[in-house]
Amino acid sequence: MGGGAAAVLGGVGYAQRDELSRLWWRMPGNEKPRIEGEVDLAGAEWVAASTANWRRASRPDDYTIDRVVVHVIQGSYEIALKVFRDPTHRAAAHYVLRTSDGRVAQTVRELDVAYHAGNRAYNERSIGIEHEGFVDRPESFTDAMYRASARITADICDRYGFPRDREHIIGHNEVPGADHTDPGPHWDWDKYLAMVREVPARSGDAQV
Repeated sequence: MGGGAAAVLGGVGYAQRDELSRLWWRMPGNEKPRIEGEVDLAGAEWVAASTANWRRASRPDDYTIDRVVVHVIQGSYEIALKVFRDPTHRAAAHYVLRTSDGRVAQTVRELDVAYHAGNRAYNERSIGIEHEGFVDRPESFTDAMYRASARITADICDRYGFPRDREHIIGHNEVPGADHTDPGPHWDWDKYLAMVREVPARSGDAQV
């Protein structure tokens, strides 16, 4: 942050400084540096979504991240990656997981706002994880996929400091105003949350 902005922030209370800092990061031209093709999750493959399907941001400095949104694509892993690269689709999640082996692709950086939730405020506050499969086919949801997804979700919760619970880990259908039904009735929330909680906390992070 520039010296002038820092001087201004020095004269106000903590809450006001926090809000002013967020406003500063939201101003045009102020954004975190990034490296083309860099991923936030070790082992993820970078498959860039079209820039029409997300917007540049500097999260969590401009918008607090406190939610993970679980999606099911109603199609294959390959279809998900294809539509996220399509500028006319106007939607993308940050991650895509494959059913057969839990392979992970990252299509949008976590610091950026992906258009995945159908709700602007939830797009700004959340990270979206798209899963290969169909909501009416329970065989879509393999242990390999659940475990890979659980590791991502646990890592996100720990890095951004919010609890590994159902208030903060939600389905697309639970986003206010959502007209989607995913992840659907066959998504095993009890199993998934148990797997999320079993993931060891990141070094230096306490699980909450």
